[in-house]
Amino acid sequence: MRKMRGTFFSTGSWVAIGLLLAVTMACGKKDPVAPEPTEPPEPVEKPALKIGLLIDLSGGGSEHGIPMRRGFEMAIEHINEVGVLGEPVVGVVADTELDAETAVAEAMDLVEDRGVHAIVGAWASSSTLAIVENVTAEAGIPVISPASSSPSLTDAMDNDFLFRTTLSDHDQGPVLAKITLELGFGNVGMIYRDDVWGRGLADAFEGTWDGKLNRVAVDPAQTDFADALNESKGITLGEEFQAQALVVLAFQPQQEAIVREALSKGLFKHFIFGPTGRSLDLLRSIGLEHLAGMRGTSPGAAQDTPSAVAWENAYKSAYGNPPPYPYVKQTYDATVAVALAAQAAGNLDGSAIRDKLRIIGRPPGELVIAEAGSIANGLNILANGGAVNYEGAAMPLDWDENGDLATGFVAVWQFTELGTIEVIRTVPFLH
Repeated sequence: MRKMRGTFFSTGSWVAIGLLLAVTMACGKKDPVAPEPTEPPEPVEKPALKIGLLIDLSGGGSEHGIPMRRGFEMAIEHINEVGVLGEPVVGVVADTELDAETAVAEAMDLVEDRGVHAIVGAWASSSTLAIVENVTAEAGIPVISPASSSPSLTDAMDNDFLFRTTLSDHDQGPVLAKITLELGFGNVGMIYRDDVWGRGLADAFEGTWDGKLNRVAVDPAQTDFADALNESKGITLGEEFQAQALVVLAFQPQQEAIVREALSKGLFKHFIFGPTGRSLDLLRSIGLEHLAGMRGTSPGAAQDTPSAVAWENAYKSAYGNPPPYPYVKQTYDATVAVALAAQAAGNLDGSAIRDKLRIIGRPPGELVIAEAGSIANGLNILANGGAVNYEGAAMPLDWDENGDLATGFVAVWQFTELGTIEVIRTVPFLH
């Protein structure tokens, strides 16, 4: 027997205790439970870049708006050769109906309900100003207008979220004044739409005009123009002081009504137009016998550059001959710029996209032109941390601190006897 302090156990006792412990442990041990099968985790859906197009598709700007939509859709197609941040870009379209209140409501829907990350639009300067100051500046959503040219937009309360792919009328007005003088008119009347666009272009015209000018504003809803025409003609000033021609700055159908009434009353037979007058609808409605040879100005585009030629070939392939209207190339360029900026930013945050917009259109960087393969290459370069310099279909996208273009073009156009619209020359600007 082994003596241990406090308690004594025999050898047989140790064996018994061992057996007891083994049985106890065996009884207390549970069979392992197989884990329940789990469903594989659902793949996380990556957010896609959404770009809203907010333009006039049913109001007085629809003649321009419908081709602008084609430019937008062609840009989306070219971008989606590779997509942005690994996902196809989604285009969302809304109609301002040429009404600022409708534009604001549609912009809120695009931002709050449809989740767009940027907006291309609007067409009318009054609509663009309204959506920026009431919706997108506070929401932090970049807006690039391909058409709004009022000088007032330069100083809009936009928190630096407003850009343009068209020149300000600060540049277009002097060209309009110059061609009016070139046509031999030193005494003209002017009827202009009383909104931020009409007032801006009228001011820019008058600022460089050395002749006599009878300037008359009309309400955008006005339908009778007898008094405005008499005043613009200078009907009470005597025959030798009366205006020789009428400068018309209005939207359809108002500009058509102004011209028709001026002709029917025998007050004017010579007309000069702003960009909205570059309209086949106006020419067909009034007739070649009255408008052939009449001239005007509009936003212009670079001629015969590799980017312009590539874009025109792509447009012809998709839709036939390019339309004789401004803003279509500018809509394409605005859409591509958003995609390149988002890829450069590496995310879809509005401020991040905004901050890259001024970079993707300037050297240094790989040259990118308005062609599907080149845009795909540019997006891939950006995805790999490189830099690009996008040369737009219309013009280089070199934006200043106000989101205005540092370079651009104004087109001088005329109605032809063949029932077409031709660009006579393009005037370059460099600020």
